[in-house]
Amino acid sequence: MSERPDLSPPGPESAPEQPSASDLFGAALGGAARRAGLDPAEHKSTGHVVWAAMGGWRGILESVLPGLVFIVVYTVTIDPATGDGNLWLSLGLSVGIALVFTVVRLIARQPVTAAIGGLVAAGAAAAFAAFTGEAGNNFIPGFITNALYGSAFLISALVGWSLIGLAVGFLMGEGTAWRADKRKRRVFFWLAIAWASLFAARLLVQLPLYLADLAGEPGAITALGTLKLVMGLPLFAPLVAVTWLAVRALYPPAAK
Repeated sequence: MSERPDLSPPGPESAPEQPSASDLFGAALGGAARRAGLDPAEHKSTGHVVWAAMGGWRGILESVLPGLVFIVVYTVTIDPATGDGNLWLSLGLSVGIALVFTVVRLIARQPVTAAIGGLVAAGAAAAFAAFTGEAGNNFIPGFITNALYGSAFLISALVGWSLIGLAVGFLMGEGTAWRADKRKRRVFFWLAIAWASLFAARLLVQLPLYLADLAGEPGAITALGTLKLVMGLPLFAPLVAVTWLAVRALYPPAAK
């Protein structure tokens, strides 16, 4: 007698394994790091990696120039009688420069991610200031961004799922296996703490100046804008270098 075909549903072992949330998050972080030129598997020099992370000369200009123009124009146009600068001119030139950067990249058919990011940031900051009529509110989006990034890095370190570790694990093809290595967990923990500290330091230094401006303190806006620039790329670049060197120490190049 012939055997009947097995019509029972397949067991759990036959179902395709679904990627976990950590895998998906790590892939997203790793993809962003790779697009920024931060792939440890490529074994590039530290200087090359830092330069790529900043986007070269064009990336630096796109990041710095809109904010620099805003603070310079606002400071130069301050009316001694009122203590206020020309807010609309400052905002218009700042957003206009960010728009020019974006258009130039579009015309040249180059990646526009960084330029569009700068344009959106400049536009959001301008909207806060324009709707309230307060120049200091131009810095609110930056405060929000620093708070969110700092909290994300800090929480990820404290719960043992460092954002740095998730990104590097994906880039190096080991997923979340780094969590079984005490040395890697310790390094990724302190790297996440270092990045969280950078964002926290920006808030601790800049928020008092914002509050001083709300209280009518003269020169607070100029000081706030200057410190925002100083605590931007000049602090970002060294921390990228430290992160890169630490990761390379964990994953040395294989012998030829």
